[in-house]
Amino acid sequence: MSSERARLTALYGGLLVLAGALLVGLVYLLVSEGLYASVLTAVAQRVSTAAGDAALNQLLTISGVSLAAYSALSVGLAWWMAGRVLRPVGVITARARRLSGSNLHERLALKAPPGELKELADTFDGMLDRIEELVAARQRFAANAAHELRTPLAVQRAAAEIGLADDPPPEKVAWIRNKLIDIAAGSEQLIEGLLLLAVCDEGLRRRERVGLDATAATATEALEAEAKERSITIEAEARPVSVEGDPVLLDHLVHNLVANALRHNHPGGTVRVRVGPGGLEVANTGPVVEAATVPLLFEPFRRAQARRHAPGEGAGLGLSIVASITRAHGGEASATANPGGGLTVRVVLPTCL
Repeated sequence: MSSERARLTALYGGLLVLAGALLVGLVYLLVSEGLYASVLTAVAQRVSTAAGDAALNQLLTISGVSLAAYSALSVGLAWWMAGRVLRPVGVITARARRLSGSNLHERLALKAPPGELKELADTFDGMLDRIEELVAARQRFAANAAHELRTPLAVQRAAAEIGLADDPPPEKVAWIRNKLIDIAAGSEQLIEGLLLLAVCDEGLRRRERVGLDATAATATEALEAEAKERSITIEAEARPVSVEGDPVLLDHLVHNLVANALRHNHPGGTVRVRVGPGGLEVANTGPVVEAATVPLLFEPFRRAQARRHAPGEGAGLGLSIVASITRAHGGEASATANPGGGLTVRVVLPTCL
């Protein structure tokens, strides 16, 4: 900070001193060339050339002393001005040095007139807002992931202990085996979801032209069997739309949307899948979703209803994976609660011409 202040002081002070020196030189030149000649003509009978030279020398001496005092004052003012100008930068630097996970809530809130430094301080505060939100989201994610992984392990251990406590009958062994298989499948699904989230957060590794309508048709067809088991009708409507991105991630996006719409539905319900120039839209029937909770559903492990640990319930990562894949493709995902129950999720992606 002191070096920048010294540079500004040298710049401001040097310019002021240079201006003063030019002013003194101009005055001296005018006096010596113009006024001096006029004085000699007017008082030729009373003042000699030696007296005129003495007057000029006296003028030069006074001007030099004035310039020295002016220079000292200019440098002092420049130093003070540079300190005033750079004070907000010093505040920002000091705050940045003190930043840690425990004081991310602090803000500069710089009180200054509009200008570049005020804009810099406001931008710094905005950056802190985003960092605080990101850190809080990561902390929630880590805590929820630990909880989600701990639950199936505890159930696994309890089932194993029950099965090994005595000589269980065959039907009990079969029940324990099925239970362990279901828990292992759920844990595998959770781990795959966490890995997919991590991959999406790293950004796209490849891009190619992908037919979103064909991807939606493939994902919908793959879930037809599950829809029949749940007595749910899938209605698909697709128009040719091409986007540029990762075909595997886009397939996961559509699959998660449709699978989420099936699992959070009721027997006899419907799932409507539409693809067009406006993007992808998946709407379903089902329980009523509170409008206030809709934005939170895109966060990991968020559910509209409390978890029941039922088979096929999922880990609560479906919409968060959708949001992450959409961001990686430069798109936007949004959701609205349907008045009669269920949810409508829209994904808008940049399309290819």
